Amino acid sequence: MTNLISKAVVLSVFVSFSMMKSQSIKEILNQNGSFRKDTIFSIKSESKETYLPVTIVKGKEKGPVFTIVAGIHGYEYPPIIAVQELLKEIQPENIKGSLIIIPIANVESFQKRTPFINPLDQKNLNTAFPGLSNGTPTDQIAHLITKEIIPNSTIFLDIHGGDASEDLLPFVCYYNRKDAAENTKKAHELSIKSRIKYVVSYPYTLKSTDQSKYAFKEATQQGITALSIEAGKLGTVQKENVDLIKTAIYNMLEHSGNYIMRKSKAVTKKATVLLNQQDYIRVPENGIFYSNLKSGDKVKKNQILGYITDEFGNKKQDIVSQTDGIILYKVGTPPVNKGETLFCIGYNEL
Repeated sequence: MTNLISKAVVLSVFVSFSMMKSQSIKEILNQNGSFRKDTIFSIKSESKETYLPVTIVKGKEKGPVFTIVAGIHGYEYPPIIAVQELLKEIQPENIKGSLIIIPIANVESFQKRTPFINPLDQKNLNTAFPGLSNGTPTDQIAHLITKEIIPNSTIFLDIHGGDASEDLLPFVCYYNRKDAAENTKKAHELSIKSRIKYVVSYPYTLKSTDQSKYAFKEATQQGITALSIEAGKLGTVQKENVDLIKTAIYNMLEHSGNYIMRKSKAVTKKATVLLNQQDYIRVPENGIFYSNLKSGDKVKKNQILGYITDEFGNKKQDIVSQTDGIILYKVGTPPVNKGETLFCIGYNEL
């Protein structure tokens, strides 16, 4: 994968994070002409060093700034590979406005094959926002995205998938921020235009002083049109999910007006399923998990979803659904730990 990244680099601008000008991304966006620039932001925390790769593609005409982020979790491979392919395909002459692309936000997690966390500081980048300028590497990455990337975006797309232990149904999602109705409407429209079948709407209850935790929630909090794609599972690369992500991104870019001159393909319109509520079932106790169900299966209230045993095979507890709905994601590997999300069941409440 290192070769893929190095081949993609056209121009590397090395900037020490501690010395970085506050408007560096904006300055690049304000440069004249149509171009692509690949920039590496260096991050230092005591003796630990890492970096954040960022690509900016600017078209000849003015237009929105569409940001695409992959690899906040480095073990979620389909989003990363999909963006690697996009980096090879997208040309400045086909862009109106600009793209900001972070191909791998958590490079250390990716290179060390570490699920969920950055091995440099054992922190989860997906719960670190808005971050800290003088914190650990993960804090600084979150701060950089919060201060430099999100404010310069018109649309912010954060792409995830099922990590090493997660069986996941592909879906696209956004926060239903009712006090920012226009942004919510745009996020919903982009979700529909992606042509991903399942669209998930999350409730938004943050106050202006609350910690956002998640990247696209931070963008939502900043008043940016924000959404996320979830596709891929169990820490492997599936071509069908790489293709699904790429197609969804191209569809969104066309709808936003950022992408032109694409040869349109005949597509069969699929009925969209909107899921505006989620039931999270947590692991009640440590053990070994058994279930014949998979992501995408429909479940009923009071249905037994699986069970947990101890190390000797003795059943400890049944796992029971509290609602009718569809499994968006679940733990897909045997070991489970108390408090983890075992199932996320989506449903629609009118």
